[in-house]
Amino acid sequence: MNNAKQQLIDAISANAVFHGDFTLTSGKKATYYIDLRKVSLDYRVAPLIGQVMVDLIAEVPDVFAVGGLTMGADPIATAVMHQAAAVGKGYHAFVVRKEPKDHGRGRQVEGPELEGKRVIVLEDTSTTGGSPLAAIEALKKVGADVVGVAVVVDRNTGAKEVIEAAGYPYYYAIGLKDLGLEQ
Repeated sequence: MNNAKQQLIDAISANAVFHGDFTLTSGKKATYYIDLRKVSLDYRVAPLIGQVMVDLIAEVPDVFAVGGLTMGADPIATAVMHQAAAVGKGYHAFVVRKEPKDHGRGRQVEGPELEGKRVIVLEDTSTTGGSPLAAIEALKKVGADVVGVAVVVDRNTGAKEVIEAAGYPYYYAIGLKDLGLEQ
């Protein structure tokens, strides 16, 4: 395991894992909650997220842009964009709104034009796969070529299977075992 990944695991474990009784977006109950915004918006940890995710998607050819459903994916996409630039890769970032704007240009996908471009959908923590699939639907409407879904932390609760069943490769950087939360 590289140093950036181990530092990221340590930061997530120390600052973003909360124990107790929680209800997840899916409605399922959990005894822990991983709140990646506690680290993805931290100036010390965001660069680590960017490094780890750039390494994770490095083998996917010709990626033009990365992003996902706002808000969890927003800081991840920004971190990837900046860390990719630091190593000479040119990944643009995009944001997918939950709904198209009802004013201005009425866009649901913000950022560069993505028609015909290869993109990777990002997510901070994946439980059901619903957020990436919602982002994919919006991206298909603008003609983007979605070539995968990349997640910082996979909760091992079926998202991988859902994404792969929809026909998209699923990549994740950190699993529950890495965080000492194996079910």
